[in-house]
Order: sequence, then C-alpha cells, then structure tokens
Amino acid sequence: MEERINFELYKSAVCHDVKSKGDLQFIKDTLLSDKISNLFFKKWYPECLYLLAMVDYLSKENDIPLYNKYNNIRNTKLDEMIYPAGIILLSFLYDSNEPKERSLRESIPEFLKYNIVEAEIRNVC
Repeated sequence: MEERINFELYKSAVCHDVKSKGDLQFIKDTLLSDKISNLFFKKWYPECLYLLAMVDYLSKENDIPLYNKYNNIRNTKLDEMIYPAGIILLSFLYDSNEPKERSLRESIPEFLKYNIVEAEIRNVC
C-alpha cells in the first residue's frame, strides 16, 4: 500500500520533477503514466488536481492542446481553498488575511481553478 505524503512535500516533488525533466518530458511522462487518473481513483483529490493543474499550465505555456481524457476531472474542484503553508503562517503571524489575499491575486489560474493557490512552480533549488 502506498503511503500518502504531506501535500507541501508532494507539491515540492512535482516542481522538482518539472525542473529536472523539463516541461515537455514532464507532460509526456505524466500523461503516459496516467498518474492523474490513479490519484483520482484513490480519492487523493488535492494531489490529483495539483498534478492536472501543472500539466494544464505547462501545456498552455508550451502551446500544447489540453489532453481531453481528463475533462471530467477538470469539472471538479476542492471544497476548500488550499494555501501554501508559508502563506498560512504569515497570515497567522501578522494576524491578517493580506498574505492570503495577495497570494490569491498572484496565483496561477490553472491551479486556482481547483481551489489551489500556487504562484511559484519554477522557483525550486
């Protein structure tokens, strides 16, 4: 049985995978492996939608048409907004919603569509 990792670690692993493989190879590998359907089937919705958003975003950035196999999943979204852990911490420390509001304004639309706030996918070490 596969162990589910923390969502922040998952996002980081996906971003590192994009960086190491490059956009096109990442898209190809993700679609051929059908990880998106597998995650959806396991009901790991945040991971599924994050990966789908990444594929859709990279496809748009590289002028590649969207793979229509996932159109049924594209009609879903998370019930609650997921913010990066750092943004949640800043909001708590400053006792203000401004960090959350700013991150919403700066979020990549392909992620925001699924209620995932994500602005930086390429800023990884």
